[in-house]
Amino acid sequence: MQNKVDLVNNVDDTAEQIFEAIHTLMHQYRSRQFAAIRDDALGLTHMEGKVLGYFCRHPGHTQSDLAQHSGRDKAQLTRLITRLKEAGLLEARADTQDRRSMRLYLTEAGQTLHSTLHQHGRLLAARAMQGIPAAQAEALLQALLHIRHNLEQDSPDKSCDKHCDKT
Repeated sequence: MQNKVDLVNNVDDTAEQIFEAIHTLMHQYRSRQFAAIRDDALGLTHMEGKVLGYFCRHPGHTQSDLAQHSGRDKAQLTRLITRLKEAGLLEARADTQDRRSMRLYLTEAGQTLHSTLHQHGRLLAARAMQGIPAAQAEALLQALLHIRHNLEQDSPDKSCDKHCDKT
């Protein structure tokens, strides 16, 4: 019978290299995507861009919805949302059913900025994928979706239970 600790010690180095490559690629992608916007008067950060993207895709959702979706703590999100509201990119409206709850929407300026950011991202993604055949790109997408599914099935507090020796 295989010991649980053996599973940890025999982790495939390729898996570790894949995740390191994903991390590096996303860092490069994000830094290039946000470089132009960081240089403008607003100085938009990566997380502020992510918040704009969330409320663009989910207009009228709440800060609690964003917290649940992103896994970020409410204090951090409060600072981000306050900054975006002060910059005129996000607005809060009272919920018609529950006045204690505030629904968040992009302003016209927020929509324009998000559109610019999204277009930069599309162009950057197209450049990054140059020379990769469509079939290979589709296979990569399917593999990444499978990895995401695997991670979603494994709760963070129990991920080690399957592979770690607790003695």
